[in-house]
Amino acid sequence: MNNNQINMYEFYEHMKEGKVVEPESAMAFAFHKFSQDALKITTELNSKYHTPEEIVEIFTELTGKDVDKSFRLFPPFYTDCGKNIKIGKNVFINSCCKFQDQGGITIDDGCLIGHNVVITTLNHLEEPSQRQSILPKAVIVGKNVWIGSNVTIVPGVTIGDNAIIGAGSVVVKDIPKNCVAVGNPCKVMKEI
Repeated sequence: MNNNQINMYEFYEHMKEGKVVEPESAMAFAFHKFSQDALKITTELNSKYHTPEEIVEIFTELTGKDVDKSFRLFPPFYTDCGKNIKIGKNVFINSCCKFQDQGGITIDDGCLIGHNVVITTLNHLEEPSQRQSILPKAVIVGKNVWIGSNVTIVPGVTIGDNAIIGAGSVVVKDIPKNCVAVGNPCKVMKEI
């Protein structure tokens, strides 16, 4: 099979349903094509100065979706897909962030993402004979969330509106709205 057999609708539906991606499948080939496209676009983004308006245009090309003119990003930025990132209004992403977005990353309005944040949406299966297979799970970041520097968010996590995630945290389970959460693993410290 080749990547021409997978269109964007099929890709989004497969990821949304959290279906396993088998090695050498049409979906695995689509992953490879998307990663090559993302490498090309992020190389352009990261290789020279761009105005804020140009960054919005480049991010629109990367995601394949309209990105609001209020979006701000300090490069460099890295992703191995790009096509399954959804960005709200007034979002700021600081430098050196890494998004593994095949499974889907939604960042809602008013979010602040600190330096070196890693958001992952893929896991491998535990069974050694199936280890090359990939399991996608979306990450959802609610409105007005502040994610501190060097945070890692694992597949399947939802962070509630207005939450603050302390620097260096590893978020392995859902975080409720209106709280401060810190640590490895990340735990709620107080409500706000």
